[in-house]
Amino acid sequence: MKPKNTICLWFDRDAHDAARFYAATFPDSEVTAVYEAPADYPSGKKGDVLMVEFTVLGIPCVGLNGGPAFRHSEAFSFQIATDNQEETDRYWSAIVSNGGMESECGWCKDRWGISWQIIPRTLTDALATGGDEARRAFEAMMTMKMKKIDVAAIDAARRG
Repeated sequence: MKPKNTICLWFDRDAHDAARFYAATFPDSEVTAVYEAPADYPSGKKGDVLMVEFTVLGIPCVGLNGGPAFRHSEAFSFQIATDNQEETDRYWSAIVSNGGMESECGWCKDRWGISWQIIPRTLTDALATGGDEARRAFEAMMTMKMKKIDVAAIDAARRG
């Protein structure tokens, strides 16, 4: 059954490549359908891949190959909660080493310009706790200018 709400991501022409990468990188992710254009359109020809249905960690998405008119920005990102440094490293490395780009505070971009937040649960747990524990964890992330989040450093800051 098709979900009522689906995230639609605009790509120039690489929606299928992106969807395959996400399916290979994240569990509970797969490409579920590929639709070819039934006729020529402004940024493509009949038979080109027009839309791709896929899931990322169980979240339904559509990739639309709409051409170069729109670019991705940090205004939209996937936020991936990780359980430990190994999982954080695995996802971060997969995105960045596949033509992506590091940013700060757990953010990175994939080669298609989609933003990702790879955030260990220990950081969000600290922020949810509030008070001095949240402040210490937050300051550790900010003062160390972390790109990829360092779980051990956050845990040490939480403890004081």
